[in-house]
Amino acid sequence: MGKLVVTEFVSIDGVFEDPGGAEDYEYGGWTFEYDRGDDGNQFKLDELMEAEAQLLGRVTYEGFAAAWPSREGPFAEKLNNDPKYVVSTTLTEPEWQNTTVISSDVAERISKLKEETDGTVLVAGSGTLVETLLGADLVDELRLMVFPTILGRGRRVFPDGIDRLKFKLASSRTVGPDGVLVQVYERA
Repeated sequence: MGKLVVTEFVSIDGVFEDPGGAEDYEYGGWTFEYDRGDDGNQFKLDELMEAEAQLLGRVTYEGFAAAWPSREGPFAEKLNNDPKYVVSTTLTEPEWQNTTVISSDVAERISKLKEETDGTVLVAGSGTLVETLLGADLVDELRLMVFPTILGRGRRVFPDGIDRLKFKLASSRTVGPDGVLVQVYERA
């Protein structure tokens, strides 16, 4: 049985909206103001390389699909070749290779995906999907890359309404010269 891992870029106050600057958020691209260093970049590469599959919400999927197929290097090669699952009720014919659309029975289908996967199913970004996964108690691990900024407003990674879930801190370390914090939480 695989494990479902959610990985997020997040501000000190819990905002994860538009870290890359492609979504019209007033502070879009806020992660680029900080240097996460070689250790931070290696962390992101390592977590991608350990993944057996990518699970994405439609908005994140569309952003990734617009960017990664034209890029080269180990990160792009892995992301382009991995099996990808996108949760969407509007996307019907994905163009990015190795993509399967999940349009109904989301919790049941993702539970089955976990059962059929030997390793990690990695979820990046994908706020609405993450909310669904947390609500269905399907998340096994949270990996938060916390950037030293308070954005004050914007979409929060953990919105109101999710029932209590207990996690334990598995590891925590600072990466890069700007003090980006990597926190890994496992289900308690």
